[in-house]
Amino acid sequence: MHIICSSDANEGGVQIWSQIKIEAIFTDYRIQSNANNQITVTVSSEALSAALRSAAAPATGGGASEADTVMKLAKKNDQAVMTFEILSTSRAGKRVRIEHDVRIDIMRPEDVDKLQEPMCPEPDVHILLPSLTKLRTVVHRLQPMSKVLAVRANASGQLQISVSTDAVKVDVAWSGLANPPMGRDVAASQEPEPPEEEEKDPTQLYGVLMKVTSFLKFLSSSSVSTTTIACICQNHAMILYVYIGEVADAGGVLTFYIPAIIDDG
Repeated sequence: MHIICSSDANEGGVQIWSQIKIEAIFTDYRIQSNANNQITVTVSSEALSAALRSAAAPATGGGASEADTVMKLAKKNDQAVMTFEILSTSRAGKRVRIEHDVRIDIMRPEDVDKLQEPMCPEPDVHILLPSLTKLRTVVHRLQPMSKVLAVRANASGQLQISVSTDAVKVDVAWSGLANPPMGRDVAASQEPEPPEEEEKDPTQLYGVLMKVTSFLKFLSSSSVSTTTIACICQNHAMILYVYIGEVADAGGVLTFYIPAIIDDG
């Protein structure tokens, strides 16, 4: 299953292109359509999130059982909807049924064909990020100091996150991180294979400037990730691969594209 969240990259927006294994979400799954059994819909992320919270809520209270949730595509009053039927047992042992409809729009196949991932050059460096929870704590502390931050990394396992203004300059650094090899297909490069170059200096730092708010949107994925790889395209973008579970047995991967802010100074 593919989930795409696209915003205006020209305004520093974050795009997410994810591939999630069906068995990581559903215990039973059936879909039929005239478009090779594929259905693409657009949905409000806020409305979908509210429905998913409803599905999770019965299991969060002490003494309540986990809920069984059935998701269906339907049409009600000539409007396509995604219906969530949630069955759970209350603390008193009574069966509870909740139905939540989320309005959707079915995309035409010709419009689906126009969906394209952002074009990026070959990344200059790949690095395994430290805990996203710890990163989020650091970035939250930097946020009051500047609206823009710099992320830099090199092939020697070093990572830097910095803010710099007329009033303050702060650098936070990590060392000893892994630099995993990644093929061109995995790194989503859409440029032709470049000619062979001399080996790069492993200590050279490559970086991007980005909005603090954009980076924090990415860091909100920490709840699903055990492994995150950052690929930096110098002064162009940062591509982040967030694996759901361990890489060897990942239930899927969320690919984040954060465009760089051009420093006119």
